[in-house]
Amino acid sequence: MSVVELQGELGGELGGAVRADPRPRPRSATARGPRRGWHRWISPLVVVLLWQLASTLGLLPARLLAAPSQIAVTALDLVGSGTLPTAIAVSLERVLLGFAAGAVAGVGLALVAGLSRAGENAVDPLMQMLRALPFFGLIPLFILWFGIGETPKVLLVALAVSFPLYLNTFSGIRGVDGKLAEVARTLRLGRAALVRHIVLPGALPQTLVGLRQSLGVAWLALIVAEQVNADAGLGYMINDAREFLRTDVIVVGLLVYSALGLLTDALVRLLERRALVWRREFLSR
Repeated sequence: MSVVELQGELGGELGGAVRADPRPRPRSATARGPRRGWHRWISPLVVVLLWQLASTLGLLPARLLAAPSQIAVTALDLVGSGTLPTAIAVSLERVLLGFAAGAVAGVGLALVAGLSRAGENAVDPLMQMLRALPFFGLIPLFILWFGIGETPKVLLVALAVSFPLYLNTFSGIRGVDGKLAEVARTLRLGRAALVRHIVLPGALPQTLVGLRQSLGVAWLALIVAEQVNADAGLGYMINDAREFLRTDVIVVGLLVYSALGLLTDALVRLLERRALVWRREFLSR
């Protein structure tokens, strides 16, 4: 009997056993998820209500932390005056420029290090050393090297973005199945075709993981970068509010940072679903 016939008989017997099982199947987590999704909002709402109650009763002074109602009023005032939209636009421009530069550098260096042992020996030690440097320690040097304009802010974001993309892309390249490279040699694919058709698609899942991580790190790096003599942006708005003990403005700025981080993460997850549709179809077979 061949292996295929044996698998067919085993599959039929197992299928019959499954059909003969009279016990009801429990509902999957996916089936229960949509009905209970609102449960995830219970704890945040309770925290906000307790926060508002403590502020109303005077247990939480406004000089330490403004009440949620005051924060909402302040947010509307900042939007109405145009301060918040302008700050968001400036910060978004810095993040996008820094992310683009860091992504190109991170993925490019990962390709150099991942495709050859010589490239790894040349690139990886330097990246590991730079990854351990604190951002606040780099600020004085960046000011001396690049001045106090937009350049040091963008470069700090780019530096932060490059490490997660480098590490994940490098890991993805080294995780590509070696048998695929043998197939490529059998088909007489050149180096460029091997990278395009084998290496990059194989490393794409890990690269997208690095993309999600790097976007989160980009917003964290922006907070540090906007300490460098900024005269606009969310970081400048928060620093200015700190001078006047405006905790409501500070919280509004932090909430906007969080919302932008969630938005960019959702966009990457959408890109991941579109880019890896072939992988889901393959795994579902």
